[in-house]
Amino acid sequence: MKKKIKMLILGAAIVGILGGCSEADTVSENLSKSADSFQVQRRVVFFNGITDKYLLTVEGLCALDTDSAKKLTVTCKIGKDKYKKHYLGLSDNVSYFVEQTDAKYEDAYHYKVLFRPETIIPDVDLQTSSKTQHEE
Repeated sequence: MKKKIKMLILGAAIVGILGGCSEADTVSENLSKSADSFQVQRRVVFFNGITDKYLLTVEGLCALDTDSAKKLTVTCKIGKDKYKKHYLGLSDNVSYFVEQTDAKYEDAYHYKVLFRPETIIPDVDLQTSSKTQHEE
């Protein structure tokens, strides 16, 4: 009997979570995944909150990672299989905002799962001998 009650509660919780996702949430999640896959043009602007002056602007197909409250990592795709990575420190008076510069079509009913092969398959350097068995 206790198992049945637990299963009903778990089922209700799952339905509540799935039912609580709005179209805006889905589109936002899809845009975030596209941006992390270097498919969205962005402009990242760092500014001094006291002087209101821009300190730095990074533009392009850029993905963001906030490792901590004091550091932002911006990785931009600059060509086929070419990337640049920037580490930017934040302080009490330096902040940033991110602007999506181009519109991107995202379907609220399209589900995306993105696999990054470099995280699934390790990068292995293979070194073999140039000599064959017959040369020895």
